[in-house]
Amino acid sequence: MDLHSILAITDLSPQGNRAVHRAAMLAAQHRALLKLMHAPRDFDAPDGSCARHEDMARLAAEIHGRFGILVKSVATGGAGNLHAVAEEARWADLLVVSEPRRRESAKAFFCSHPIERLQRSVPCPILLARLEVFHRYRRILVAVDFTPESRKLVKLAWSLDGDAQVELFHALNTLLEGKLRYADVSERAMKVYRHESMREARERLFSLSDSSTARRNRVLAAIGRGDVARQAVVQQQHADAELLVIGKRRSSRISDFLFGSVAQRVLWWSSGDVLVVPHDLRIDPKPRSAIPRAIEKAA
Repeated sequence: MDLHSILAITDLSPQGNRAVHRAAMLAAQHRALLKLMHAPRDFDAPDGSCARHEDMARLAAEIHGRFGILVKSVATGGAGNLHAVAEEARWADLLVVSEPRRRESAKAFFCSHPIERLQRSVPCPILLARLEVFHRYRRILVAVDFTPESRKLVKLAWSLDGDAQVELFHALNTLLEGKLRYADVSERAMKVYRHESMREARERLFSLSDSSTARRNRVLAAIGRGDVARQAVVQQQHADAELLVIGKRRSSRISDFLFGSVAQRVLWWSSGDVLVVPHDLRIDPKPRSAIPRAIEKAA
């Protein structure tokens, strides 16, 4: 994926500026234009302060001097709400935001995570920057489910930072196993089922790693069992991965409220950075040589 334009949202707080610094580091890597936009941390209250324009101009100058990149401060017209952010993000290749406030209100309950709401109207991936920015991403975890969209996630992760170590993760669904137990299937048959499921998952992980872009580093792979969101967050902590990449199908607010989504739960549970990638995103990386067949199972 080629990044030409990155939009970073900040409320000018230390937490909000983490998104700016992470976006600046990515812009420097990809020689992309960085656009800065001010918005309240919860995206709800309108921003009517003229003084914010001067603060944003100073921040843009600081980022330009520090990273040596082209930086543009986007005027909000007095409204830094979710709609204004979504409109500006339609012209960006990546949207970077910081951790919103977690509120236990009825509105927060019914309206879901702000990133979930943005993802319904923004065509580009959305990066939630939680961590302090000291260096580029060194370890990236990609949650895959072996659908055709999984290849897009892997390509995107590898194109994000060519020097990062990438680990592919898949969680085996234990729902069918529970149904087999309920049907009184023998323990021997259960063991055969688990063995075959694990073998098939390993083969598919190998296929995903073997069919993508050239890498100097080895590709790691790990397999978990159980709830995908919970296991992905646990694996992110275990692998000490600064970034977790996960796909998200576009769905309505009602659908997300009734059925939830893996991405939604990952956003709430993860303590690291999370990149939410829409499944309908088109990724056309520049052609490179074939990747070496090097994959090892993570501990």
